[in-house]
Amino acid sequence: MRRPLSPALVLALVAALTVSPSTAAADTDIGRPVLPEGDGWASAGGGTTGGAAATAANVFRVSTPAEFRTAIAGDQPKIVYVDGSIDANTDSDGTPLTCDDYAVDGYSLEAYLAAYDPEVWGWEDPSGPLEEARQASQAVQAERIRYRVGSNTTIVGVDDRSEITGMNLLVQNARNVILRNLTFSDTHDCFPGWDPGDGGTGNWNSEYDHVEVSGSRNVWVDHNTFDDGERPGAEQPEYFGRKYEVHDGLLDIVRATDLVTVSWNHFAERDKALLLGNSDGRTTDRGYLRVTWHHNHFDGLGQRAPRVRFGQVHVYNNLYTVSGDLYQYSLGAGVESQLYVENNLFDLRDGHAPGSLLYNWGGTDVTGVGNAFMTGGGGRIAAIDLVAEHNAARPDRPLGEEVTWVPRYTTGVQPVHALRGLERKVGAGLL
Repeated sequence: MRRPLSPALVLALVAALTVSPSTAAADTDIGRPVLPEGDGWASAGGGTTGGAAATAANVFRVSTPAEFRTAIAGDQPKIVYVDGSIDANTDSDGTPLTCDDYAVDGYSLEAYLAAYDPEVWGWEDPSGPLEEARQASQAVQAERIRYRVGSNTTIVGVDDRSEITGMNLLVQNARNVILRNLTFSDTHDCFPGWDPGDGGTGNWNSEYDHVEVSGSRNVWVDHNTFDDGERPGAEQPEYFGRKYEVHDGLLDIVRATDLVTVSWNHFAERDKALLLGNSDGRTTDRGYLRVTWHHNHFDGLGQRAPRVRFGQVHVYNNLYTVSGDLYQYSLGAGVESQLYVENNLFDLRDGHAPGSLLYNWGGTDVTGVGNAFMTGGGGRIAAIDLVAEHNAARPDRPLGEEVTWVPRYTTGVQPVHALRGLERKVGAGLL
């Protein structure tokens, strides 16, 4: 006698019929996986499952900004498949928007440069109608390009063409979020502000990160590509003697965010790239900002790979391509940071030296274990003592080597020689 179908099986069959065939295939392949047990800090605190429990009604395949904004909202478990390229700087009908489309109240860059040139304005902070117009214009763009992710969400690209460009993606006060197999490209600020007091000689500061994780918990960022797209920083002009910086960070993890794993990503050619903790005075970050970085390619970054405040941060099995004129340092040890740097490979190019890899931004101790370097993309791999090299290069900013904690969430630390060729295994399209 044929047995009746169980209620659970009936629901599964209904779900399968509800999802379109293309979505169902993607769902089976890359939508449901969760962070493996023990895989970095995000595996603690109950683990990170994203939208794995989503019902068929909460599985979305999106290809426009409007579809994407709707799909990622709310805290119900959901899977959002990104199909193709989603450009946040487009109108509702798909028409591309330029910076001129966001400008209001008479703002123009030419007028701003003329008004606040230090030879005309001096070295006071900009103020008055043109600065107010810049801020108002920036707010118009922010309304268009800022997108907020709800809790219990997986956002995943369906293939190597899945791209999110021009968007400031906020994982803000959320729980249990997964971002995988996506290219995040060219999140640019049309209206950077001039700060004459920044760094002693002034700087242009922009507003938007590609991804900002703020006040959130249990986040997994895996197999993504982060880059400048059509606006590489090296090609930006200089005004007032400083680079006109239209980009902020690639991935910032701030404001008491906790339990994050960042794995198998490609971070490419950004100056200020990856920030953990955004203020020395934000003591409410104590006990948070626990983040694991493993098997990432930090490729031609100028600084902040990452820069750390407060958190217990495990950086292991990453490949650093240290190159370019913008390069300053890779690992930044900030206030009350607890960096454990293990079995990373530093590929030193363009004359950069081992003493530049670490920088003391007010930290006390850094634990370095099993790290190594090579030169010119190949050749012999040699061991490196990051703290000793830093202290020799910068004796005025010494760091200690006291072991303040030992990581316990890993799926296995590889020997450093296994990192040769890591650049061919990371980033979007390589799940």
